[in-house]
Amino acid sequence: MRENFNDLLAFIIVAQERSFTRAAAQLGVSQSALSQTIRSLEERLGLRLLTRTTRSVSPTEAGERLMRTVAPRVEEIESELTALRELRDKPAGTFRITTGSYAAEAILWPKLSKLLSDYPDIRIEIAIDNGFTDIVAQRYDMGVRLGNEVEKDMIAVRIGADMRMAAVGSPAYFASHPQPETPQDLMKHNCINMRFPTYGDVYAWEFTKNGQELKVRVGGQWIFNTIHQVITAAVEGAGLAYLPEEVFRQHIHDRRLKRVLEDWCPSFSGYHIYYPVSRQSSPAFALLVNALRYRVK
Repeated sequence: MRENFNDLLAFIIVAQERSFTRAAAQLGVSQSALSQTIRSLEERLGLRLLTRTTRSVSPTEAGERLMRTVAPRVEEIESELTALRELRDKPAGTFRITTGSYAAEAILWPKLSKLLSDYPDIRIEIAIDNGFTDIVAQRYDMGVRLGNEVEKDMIAVRIGADMRMAAVGSPAYFASHPQPETPQDLMKHNCINMRFPTYGDVYAWEFTKNGQELKVRVGGQWIFNTIHQVITAAVEGAGLAYLPEEVFRQHIHDRRLKRVLEDWCPSFSGYHIYYPVSRQSSPAFALLVNALRYRVK
């Protein structure tokens, strides 16, 4: 004989809300009916699951154990039902994406804003995070990383061209400092550093030329954790900066910044979206991937 799981769902909502009143309103039933459902579940299990007072409701030790065991499985079932509903002819659904700030502004927003204007039932949540987020554990639908950083057990789709690093400084900075000729010269300069959560430390500037690779741990008065802060500091003459050339392109074009060590700056794989192999597709998800896919112009 199969169990009736409606009472388990009722228990989870009461335990989460810590209130029969709020839980009853959420379930669309009367408080007395909900209270009877919980009593029947406790009698069937032979355990007290909730401690009730005139002011509050809280799970007992047995109730906490049941919550830890059952609630995640209920969420999985609800997630699967949501995925099934997305199989309708009309693409719909909410998708969570974790990404760094530059990819969000330069790639995701331009492409997805056009998509969403045609599909009002698709919703996008973008979370900015410069670290390596575990998209499965954090329940994201996809993440954005550079191609060489995507884990091998993920499906990766290119969304941006290959990139190249650029070392830059402002005319004001170079008015009082000589231009570096080699990466080692950077040790004599005020360099603007960036700290990445992924590395847990200040990023070491990486260079390559004719097969020779160098990592230089530069020093300076400023350390930031966002690209925009680094750009602002460089434009205002606070020191030399080292980031993908795309983020400096307009400033270089307008001569607010000048490139140095250009023959030492390496290229690297561009941005990719990635998601688990087990992730079930849907019309809306397929539209999302196709809209972001990189195409050579």
